[in-house]
Amino acid sequence: MKQTRLPVIVGFGGINGAGRVSFHHAYRRLVIEALSEAQRSRTYRSLAALMNLQADAGSSETRAYIDAHTLVRKIELFDLNDVLCHKSSLLRADDGDALSFIVARRHLPDHVPADWQLTAVDDRTVRVRVAELNVLFPDRRKSRVSSAGQVPTGFDPAALYPSRNHPRGLQLTVFGASDALRSTGIDLERLKQSVAPDEFAVYSGSAMGQLDADGYGGLLQNSLLGKRPTSKNVPLGLSEMPGDFVNAYVLGSVGGTAGIIGACATFLYAVRAGIADIRAGRKRLVMVGNSEAPIVPDVIEGYRIMGALAEDDALMALDGRSDFPDYRRACRPFSDNCGFTVAEGSVYAILMDDELALELGARVLGSVPEVFVNADGYKKSIPGPGIGNYLTVGKAMALVRAMLGEGALQHGTHVQAHGTGTPQNRVTESHILNELARINGIERLPVGAVKAYLGHSMAPAGGDQLSAVLGMWAHGWLPGITTIDHIADDVHASHLHLPMQHLEVDPQRMQAALINSKGFGGNNATGVFLSPAKTLRMLEQRWGRQAMLAHARANEQVEQQAADYDAAMDQGGVPPIYRFGEGVLDGDDLDISRDAIRVPGFGKPVRLDLEDPFPDMAD
Repeated sequence: MKQTRLPVIVGFGGINGAGRVSFHHAYRRLVIEALSEAQRSRTYRSLAALMNLQADAGSSETRAYIDAHTLVRKIELFDLNDVLCHKSSLLRADDGDALSFIVARRHLPDHVPADWQLTAVDDRTVRVRVAELNVLFPDRRKSRVSSAGQVPTGFDPAALYPSRNHPRGLQLTVFGASDALRSTGIDLERLKQSVAPDEFAVYSGSAMGQLDADGYGGLLQNSLLGKRPTSKNVPLGLSEMPGDFVNAYVLGSVGGTAGIIGACATFLYAVRAGIADIRAGRKRLVMVGNSEAPIVPDVIEGYRIMGALAEDDALMALDGRSDFPDYRRACRPFSDNCGFTVAEGSVYAILMDDELALELGARVLGSVPEVFVNADGYKKSIPGPGIGNYLTVGKAMALVRAMLGEGALQHGTHVQAHGTGTPQNRVTESHILNELARINGIERLPVGAVKAYLGHSMAPAGGDQLSAVLGMWAHGWLPGITTIDHIADDVHASHLHLPMQHLEVDPQRMQAALINSKGFGGNNATGVFLSPAKTLRMLEQRWGRQAMLAHARANEQVEQQAADYDAAMDQGGVPPIYRFGEGVLDGDDLDISRDAIRVPGFGKPVRLDLEDPFPDMAD
């Protein structure tokens, strides 16, 4: 029987509100209260370097500053009290006569309205007389939402490479993809010598596209603001552009690519595409992940008008206060709450098939056998919940039972919930998890919800959840839902454990994790992830003890290279990979034959001696 290749996680990195994702730095910020002093010190040093702080990372003042300027907090990316808007108005003369004003000729509209009477004042200016005039007055408003999950204060992705007015989401992409790739401890050139060009793939995108002024925001607003759109607004705004940037400027890949979008489930959609390719043998190395930068006034106002966000007034009402909201506790999953909290971030994972991972001595951070995706069917409203998530969670639990056994499902599995912090989510997701836990004989299913710390980063949200899962397997703490002090009365929790403090677990016993995503429009996804300890045991079962000993020997150098990168980042940083204009190829550079195409820079050819995939249908 043909073996199904196991997708192994060999690298993981990026940036979110807790810091650098690689090597569990961001995770440790979530559970920093539960860590030893040595681990806390390491985390604060990493954050101080990321935030460009020159102060002593061990001092109480510096640590207090870092605590206050990470995770969900008051918005710093724009002035909350000075958001540009325009007020529409109709002007009429107060004496019943026509309005009259002088304007430069070059400022006249290209199509002068028919009711305007123009009189030359001089060569450069004209007087306009008109009975009434529709105008837009520049105005300023105060944002009614003040909290967001922002990357640590002082971290500026644009300053790390020649960003050339890239939208912020793409700046985060360059950092996140570079961090993930280098976290493998395997040089890119070695990977290109080990894998054929068409055995690479990149699945990456953003759920909303790039909506700031350098992306679609500039495209749609500039003309109305008296400016001109730029030639970059359209291409750099596209949702799949993070993947295009990874291919063109980080990996130099000519392999498979796609921006697979599924609203808040986008990260898991990308993982699903990657593991499907690996399991089928089509690809051997896949980078999956996403970037999003939605902390712009217009996006926040759009979600607020939907009634989806935690507004300041509603947060203050929850706490019985009238001065200012508790910014840090804006997101309160499974408790009394009032909406989700927007966040930014970039998270990427590197996947290999199990054979290649052993061959290269790759780090084994875990594995992902399957991601289940189901739609909701008919819906009352597009953002409303449906039944699809029951199917994805049910199938995920069934797979854990089939692979690991009843005992592992009931006592060795936990969930990182979507946990948005909305009144609707706390009811619907808790019912899904609780019912399926009950049906599967799980008495107390541990459930985490890291949006409490990080906010909702849209496309990379599943990556934020995976970061907490991988960190738990490394350090033994499930991040508690520490922004809440009680479980809401309408939450279904008879078979759930929703810890409000960090929960210590045994990483050897906790073999599986379910990552759950419920996206707008009915984009439901649940991924099954297996621990590094369980993955290594599975690899030994398949390949034998000698193969694992050979992997361990090869892994020593890989781990050292990975550790060297990690240390260098904490000593002031390593510029992200950005190879603009380097190694550009055209057709004349290829070595093309009937059976293969050789691409410079790759050690193996693209094979053209393909087999008929449908031999039973041939004439």
